[in-house]
Amino acid sequence: MIKSMTGYGIASFDSGNIKYTVEIKSLNSKFLELSLRLPKIFSEKEFQLRNDCSKQIERGKVNLSINVEQASSSVKAAGIDTVLLKHYYAQLKAVSKDLNEPANNLLQLALGLPEVVKYDEETVSEEEWKVVENTFKQAMNAFQQFRSDEGNTLEQDIKYRIGIILQDLTLIEVEEPKRVPVIRERLNQFLSEATGREAIDQNRLEQELIYYIDKLDITEEKIRLKAHCDYFIETLKNADANGKKLGFISQEIGREINTLGSKANDAGIQKLVVGMKEELEKIKEQLLNVL
Repeated sequence: MIKSMTGYGIASFDSGNIKYTVEIKSLNSKFLELSLRLPKIFSEKEFQLRNDCSKQIERGKVNLSINVEQASSSVKAAGIDTVLLKHYYAQLKAVSKDLNEPANNLLQLALGLPEVVKYDEETVSEEEWKVVENTFKQAMNAFQQFRSDEGNTLEQDIKYRIGIILQDLTLIEVEEPKRVPVIRERLNQFLSEATGREAIDQNRLEQELIYYIDKLDITEEKIRLKAHCDYFIETLKNADANGKKLGFISQEIGREINTLGSKANDAGIQKLVVGMKEELEKIKEQLLNVL
C-alpha cells in the first residue's frame, strides 16, 4: 500500500496551566526537507526530533512546529543587579555632565544595559518533555494516518488508469490481425497501378509482404507492456515506500507504448495508443505525490 507525501497531523495537551500543541505538515519533494519551529526551551531536543522525523517521514517538504501557551504570561525576572545599575547610572550622569547634555531618562537607559536585569533561564524538566514527546507521537500518528488515507485514494486512481491501459492493450490485440489483409491489399493496389497486375511476381510479393509485416510486428512490445503493468500493480502492494520505483516502472511502460505507436501503422491502433499515453501522463502526475 502506498502513502502520499502530502500529510497533516496535529495534537495538543492542556494541563490547565500550560498547553502544548504539535503540528506536522508536509508536501511532496524528492528528498526530506525538514523545517522545525520550536520554543527556545526545546532547542536541545531538536536533534532528537529531527532524527525521529527522518526515520518516520522519509521524504517530503515537512514543517514541524511546537507551540507553548501558558495561562500566566508574567515575565519571570530573577531581579535587578543594583550594584551594576548604580555603576552604570553614575557613569551616564558623569558623561552627561561633561558633555553638558540633559540628564533625562538616565535610569531607564541604565536598566537597558547588559546584565542589569537578569531573567530566569527557561528550562524544561524531563516530566514536561515526556508530555511534549507523547503529544508529538500523537501528532505523528495522525500525520501518518492522513498520508495512508491519501495514499489509498491515489492507489485506487492509479490502479484504475493502469486497468484502462490494459483494456486498450486487449483492444490492440483485437485490431492487430486486421492489419495484414489491409497491408496486402494496399501493396497489391500500388503495384497494379504502377506495373499492371499481370506483371506482379506473387512469390516475390509474398516475400516482401512477410518482411514488411515482420518489421511492423508488435508482439514483443505487447508482452513487455503487459509485464510492466503487472509489475507496477505488484509494486503498489508492497509495504515499503516505492514512489521512485513506481516512477521508473512508469518510464518503461511509456517506452513500450511509444514503440507500439511507432510500429502500429494503423489508425485504430494509433488511437488506442494515444489513449494509453493520456492515462500514463495522469499516472505520472499522481506518482509525484507518492512516498
